[in-house]
Amino acid sequence: MAVRKFVICCLLCLAVICCLLCLAFPCFSEAAAPAKEDNAVAGVVPIPIELPQPSFIGTPLDYRSKRLEPPSFRMRKPFLTPKGTLNAALKKTVTTSEIPLIGKVSQIVDGKKQHNKKFLVELPNGPQWIQIDLGAPHHVHAIIVWHYHESERVYFDFAVMTAMDEKLSQEVTTHYNNDHDNSSGLGVGKDREYVEDFQGRLVDAKGARARYVRLNTNGNTTNDLNHYIEVEVWARPTGE
Repeated sequence: MAVRKFVICCLLCLAVICCLLCLAFPCFSEAAAPAKEDNAVAGVVPIPIELPQPSFIGTPLDYRSKRLEPPSFRMRKPFLTPKGTLNAALKKTVTTSEIPLIGKVSQIVDGKKQHNKKFLVELPNGPQWIQIDLGAPHHVHAIIVWHYHESERVYFDFAVMTAMDEKLSQEVTTHYNNDHDNSSGLGVGKDREYVEDFQGRLVDAKGARARYVRLNTNGNTTNDLNHYIEVEVWARPTGE
């Protein structure tokens, strides 16, 4: 009987402690509550990115730089955009700074992202760019690029810009720039270098108003060439 009373007293004490914790720290009680449909209320949904198969060939990258972001072995968190956001780059017109050495520019927006070299578009040495014409003004939310993901490598002077005109003189916005020494003449960038993988690099364009999207690179850790497998531009038409 004494043991039973002792157990009951302990349980009552625990219950009182839990109540006090919930009053003092509301997060304890909120964590147990059902998740609210915040996304539905806000009218935003994850963009449906279809990832290619990862590649498990090649040797680990031997490259060290204080500008290189630490490796992450986690999957990217879902990126939320307003409902109705689509890949506006699919099958659109692509121009390049020079004629590709390998592949056709149309492959960059054909929806195929596999790491096989037959999906690769290769541009010459030195600073090069590709540009996508969305065909009409859009609110651009995210730009995703797969340069090359058959093996590990880092692309230098990677920069992403949007504008309303093809010469990049109207409403120009730079959304990403890791050209730390302005060697490509794009201005000094403060963004980190990163190792390519099958997830691609997602650049948050924050709904910028634009018709043209330009991506720049200047060689990589394997060679001085520039590569693209696929670029997606998740955006909504402005209705103009």
